[in-house]
Amino acid sequence: MQTIGLIGGMSWESSAAYYELLNRGVEKRLGGYHSTRTVMASVDFAEVTELQEREDWDAVAEILAAAAQSVERAGADFLMLCTTTFHRVAEQVQAAVQIPLLHLGDVVADAAKAEGAETVALIGTRFAMSRTFFTDRIASHGLKVLVPGEEHLDELNRIIYDELVHGKVLDSSRRTVVSLIEELWDAGAGGIILGCSELELLVKQADSELPLFPCTTLHVETALDRALA
Repeated sequence: MQTIGLIGGMSWESSAAYYELLNRGVEKRLGGYHSTRTVMASVDFAEVTELQEREDWDAVAEILAAAAQSVERAGADFLMLCTTTFHRVAEQVQAAVQIPLLHLGDVVADAAKAEGAETVALIGTRFAMSRTFFTDRIASHGLKVLVPGEEHLDELNRIIYDELVHGKVLDSSRRTVVSLIEELWDAGAGGIILGCSELELLVKQADSELPLFPCTTLHVETALDRALA
């Protein structure tokens, strides 16, 4: 079994989901008392979020690159960023280490294509939806990527940052997100990318007739395929 390097803390709820899913996945695949070999470096979410808001991406890249180097030194065979938004600096992080980075955008695009989707919609943080670093990566695989209209971005961001990152899962917010998914379906989406780990706490496949592509779950499954190959 290879050792998986995790850069977490963005938020800790997301990191906890990664850790739980990795270990439950290994237990399901191998049985017995098996657990995943992991090394995690967890950063301060407040610090990197403040830098993000100031658009100081060089400073963000420096922090995450240092975290990546620490897990590499600790013996990780490959690397995962436990976040969507901070894939904004994925290339700088990859350049700082010798081990490969399992890029979330590539994983999600592969899953969507395997389902036969040609057009997908991304929901996540305002930053991830309003910038192109993540959608461009997915589109490079030959997919068309939609995002919600501007009028929805603040509400999605509020649900993520004011509720989900604090472990608050509210039925009213679930109804809001499901309604948005239906709107994106009408706009031509053949699948919905849950582009924020915390959204997987709120919305499940049973809530939508459209295929959902949960980023964290897909990232974990692909990581386990690699670690156990």
